[in-house]
Amino acid sequence: MKWPYPLAACGIGSLPYQEPEQAIELIARYLPEIPHWPQLPKRGHQEHFINQNLFILKKIALLAEENGSSPRMDPEAPGWVDGIVEFYDIYLAASEGDEKALQSFATPEEAAVGFYNFLAAMADRDQRKPLMVKTQIAGPLSVGLNIYDPKRIPVYYHHQLRDIILKTLSMQIKWQVSELQKLGLPVLIFVDDPAVSSYGASVYIALSKEQIIEDLKEIIQVIEALGVIPGVHCCAGADWSIFIEAGFRVISFDAYNYFDSLLPYIAEINAFLEQGGVLAWGLVPTTEDALRESPQSLKGFFEDKITHLTKKGVDQLRLYQQSLVTPACGLGTLDPGLAEHIYQVNLELSNLLRRSFPG
Repeated sequence: MKWPYPLAACGIGSLPYQEPEQAIELIARYLPEIPHWPQLPKRGHQEHFINQNLFILKKIALLAEENGSSPRMDPEAPGWVDGIVEFYDIYLAASEGDEKALQSFATPEEAAVGFYNFLAAMADRDQRKPLMVKTQIAGPLSVGLNIYDPKRIPVYYHHQLRDIILKTLSMQIKWQVSELQKLGLPVLIFVDDPAVSSYGASVYIALSKEQIIEDLKEIIQVIEALGVIPGVHCCAGADWSIFIEAGFRVISFDAYNYFDSLLPYIAEINAFLEQGGVLAWGLVPTTEDALRESPQSLKGFFEDKITHLTKKGVDQLRLYQQSLVTPACGLGTLDPGLAEHIYQVNLELSNLLRRSFPG
């Protein structure tokens, strides 16, 4: 893949608004080339990035929530077997192209109002045509570690429950992409999987690197079959070789706080770039630190990190050519004024870096 949009400004996903119109206006103003639909978690837990993807499981009683507690899957619950049969019937039909079955995996509008309003706004746009649109979905490990069985064991450790999660996410991707492709633009998707940073921690000693990669490969296979660019976002230090081995073409990382976490993986990062991979640099902090930074100071930060990687043998021109500029993470919990400042700095930084682009 040859990346045609060096140093373009992009976003992560969540914004701190109650109403979608404010979020979509902000995105149109500061992300004109690669707009994304906004997740709006301040509207309620139904807009949490995990809950948004799992409504079919609630509908057929494979997933339950009690009094706002963590979602739960209980294979001993009455009707579980019937629910499993129904789920796989719908999944198989959707995967074979049944439109009605695919719609069963849709997120209802009350849980993704930003998605539906984004589609409408993009269809009616009268501004300059974007280069592509971006979407996002929760990653399998982050979902699987945040849903429990009755014994408080994450469902990720159950083979059948993990398979249900993977297939639900796969069809959610297919549904999102089918809607976005109606806009006639290329689509980039970020699999948002910050829980991958848990791999190697003592509390998650049972996590298998091979299993994580296998699961991500299954998701990527679905994405690529749809003609979409597979990206991943992780806003913490992680074993970055996991995402590279899985086959992602864009890796989004919090460069402001976790740049050093890349350094043990220089060889893998170099190979990733040589094969056309793209780094989405989370250069703008998503805390009040953003108020102490400017496009000029963050340009200096970026150039310093580029120099560091170049000294370790990474091609400088390739680093510039195959990069995006993003905030470090989503902005859903912030004050709206701070979020607007971050998006403005992000665009100004992108423009500043492009003007000094050595290519």
